[in-house]
Amino acid sequence: MDAWTIWIIVAAALLITEVLTQMMWALCLAIGSLIALVCALLGLAPLWQFTTLICGALAAYIALLPWFRRRHGRMQSKENRTGMDALLGRRAYVTHAIHPGKLGRARIDGDNWQVRMPDTDVEIPAGTEVIVTAYDSIILTVALPTKN
Repeated sequence: MDAWTIWIIVAAALLITEVLTQMMWALCLAIGSLIALVCALLGLAPLWQFTTLICGALAAYIALLPWFRRRHGRMQSKENRTGMDALLGRRAYVTHAIHPGKLGRARIDGDNWQVRMPDTDVEIPAGTEVIVTAYDSIILTVALPTKN
């Protein structure tokens, strides 16, 4: 089997790995493999092929890293959070008053949650708007919204 055939098989396998796992290293190695493929087609020695594989993968990593960071940042944005993390920053309305040192209840999108409001000695009456700041198990920590 010719060297260029091996390099194209390696590049294809790495591209499939990248698609399935979305791991940046697989894409960078696939780019390096394609550069090594070109070297094999030019008839360069295997040492040069491996050298270009390494250099090409490193160059691809350096070139693609900013793009991957931006992409990952968008994926972790507020709109893409799931589970309990999706509640952070959301507005809720108190349905049962929150007494100092005790739990109350608040409604978010039709769901009724147990809530607490630490560091307050004031009762928060029903109907008050609060913002979810944290959670511990299924109990939400809330705060009064700041006025601008």
